[in-house]
Amino acid sequence: MTKTVLLCGYYGEHNLGDDALLAALLKQLPSALTPLVTACDRVEVESRHGVTTVQRRSPREVMAALGRSDALVFGGGSLLQDSTSFQSLLYYAALILSARLQRKPVLLWAQGLGPLRRRRSRALVRALLPLITAISWRDADSAALARQLGRVDTHAADAVWSLPRQQWLGRGGPIVVCWRPTDLLQSEGWRPYLQALSALAEASSREVLWVPFHQDQDQTLLADLTAEGLIPQALVARSRQVKADTPQEAMALFRSASLVVAMRLHALILAALSGAPVAALSYDPKVQACAEQIGCPCSDLACVAPQGQLLRELWSEVIDLPPTSERISAIAASTELHHQLLSRLVQ
Repeated sequence: MTKTVLLCGYYGEHNLGDDALLAALLKQLPSALTPLVTACDRVEVESRHGVTTVQRRSPREVMAALGRSDALVFGGGSLLQDSTSFQSLLYYAALILSARLQRKPVLLWAQGLGPLRRRRSRALVRALLPLITAISWRDADSAALARQLGRVDTHAADAVWSLPRQQWLGRGGPIVVCWRPTDLLQSEGWRPYLQALSALAEASSREVLWVPFHQDQDQTLLADLTAEGLIPQALVARSRQVKADTPQEAMALFRSASLVVAMRLHALILAALSGAPVAALSYDPKVQACAEQIGCPCSDLACVAPQGQLLRELWSEVIDLPPTSERISAIAASTELHHQLLSRLVQ
């Protein structure tokens, strides 16, 4: 008998990272399970993935969908956190409690945990974790935080690493940047990074492609930085913005790049899966941890900004030099743990 599984995540929000997570989850989901997916842009998700959806921004509709499902899966990302808001954490707690009261299994699949900045958040998650049927964490820091809160489970790499790899074609190709607005870089704070990018593009005679990874948040970054007069004229002349509507389109751009400088976690992962040389700008510890996995340069935006010349030299060392295939293969292989977790739903 086929079971219906409610897949709960930040899907259909025009964020290529979350779109990639959904693709990875559906790829790993056993064929005996029928997915019911929470999504904001339901038409987009249904047309691309051939699944049935429910409006993720309507708690009433999601609760009703849970009632007609056989299990609840939190699919990737970091849903148990309070950086968005404490109300967001309460919402996911309510879903977990409702599922368990209905005697339905709850799986945290390839989840991150935290940040949990409030004492009451940590207390709530400490109480929730024993209720979870099974968990696979996406990184060591999440697993360590869970242990502090009394729950011990294994971890593997982010589930997006399970997507098919591509062959790199980009020696001599453009430089691709996937940058996002962040409170860590205000106005003049961007200047060292833009100067380094300009100098590198000029010295290597490369075009610079700006790829917004989150349609709503990243779309105007290039225009905003240009309007503020922060982008050197030489970089303006070499820059153009390119739209990628799907993770596959983003990977097609990455595999033709001589270097991808990524701020977003899943842009970094998809670029590495595309075989491209990568460097990271870390606005969040998860990006730093991923860069360490890959073995690529990473600049922590929370630290004092490096000089533009030093950044240029750092990026120059990896342009046209991809990560080793063996390293990427080892990271991707670890995601089998997440696949095994989902198989518990059909046992």
